[in-house]
Amino acid sequence: MTERVLARAGFELTPVPDSHLCCGSAGTYSILQPELSAQLKRNKLSALAAGEPEEILTSNIGCLAHLQSGTERPVRHWITALEERLN
Repeated sequence: MTERVLARAGFELTPVPDSHLCCGSAGTYSILQPELSAQLKRNKLSALAAGEPEEILTSNIGCLAHLQSGTERPVRHWITALEERLN
């Protein structure tokens, strides 16, 4: 549903390989399993970068912080991006 809302608002969405896979920030996972968490983050960022997006939008604040720590590309909450687009 989020993708439909963003597309209707005029965002150009890029396909993400294995979009269902976790970024590695789930709960205490990133604290208890830091090496695996870091690898999952690298995998997710690689998949997200495949479509060469201008920015990465997410609905999860934990994912936002985790992913932003591994990339220079802006990572933002999708509601913030939508609000800016509609104003």
